[in-house]
Amino acid sequence: MNRKIALITGGSRGLGRETAQRLAGRGLETIVTYHSRSDAADAVVAGIEAQGGSAAALQLDTGDTTGFPRFEERLRELLQSRWQRDSFDFLVNNAGIGINVPVAETTEAQFDQLINIHLKGVFFLTQTLLPLIADGGRIVNLSSGLTRFTLPGYGAYAAMKGAVEVLSRYLAKELGARGIAVNTFAPGAIETDFGGGTVRDNREVNDFIAAQTALGRVGLPEDIGGAIASLLSDDNRWINGQRIEASGGMFL
Repeated sequence: MNRKIALITGGSRGLGRETAQRLAGRGLETIVTYHSRSDAADAVVAGIEAQGGSAAALQLDTGDTTGFPRFEERLRELLQSRWQRDSFDFLVNNAGIGINVPVAETTEAQFDQLINIHLKGVFFLTQTLLPLIADGGRIVNLSSGLTRFTLPGYGAYAAMKGAVEVLSRYLAKELGARGIAVNTFAPGAIETDFGGGTVRDNREVNDFIAAQTALGRVGLPEDIGGAIASLLSDDNRWINGQRIEASGGMFL
């Protein structure tokens, strides 16, 4: 029996890397995409294979829709050559960037970059890959705790994530006939290099977030990777069209 295959965009670093490792640890075949750091992606693949798993990496710029048809071709080739499959099971739309700029100072170029990666990219990459997602599969779209609570400087970023949450519900409705469940997963503040690593490296910011979190600390990548892996398990197959937040109880 073929093992499940998961595709994680932005899987060469941060939450994407942790998610890929957790899924591989649960016996899934994993494909990670990377934007420019092929060395980082290769390291993720090597780490998974060293633990007895099977993984591969593909380059993808999620902010450039013109590259999606070619990515789909390369993905088809990989699925067939590596696993003798013409489909995969789980899509995790994780790739993203962070911009911390007040609404009054956000440029149109910054806004366009965010929308291309976080909304347009998610919409059209998912559309492109729908024929390759197996019936009964799953899609998880990454959102943010910032769609529920507000922090100055994240208005444009949070607006994109709010749109993704709405998109996820529509996908869940439209793909239900194929048995494909679609959910939004919203991390809180996590210690990674995201957004320049501010949460991880700035002690004042880290302490402030910890003080606003019921569990008394900032989140770690393993808090998120394990939760996404759990959401994709058969135990959670009946969860669909939902927003699931993993923030340790921020701003309750």
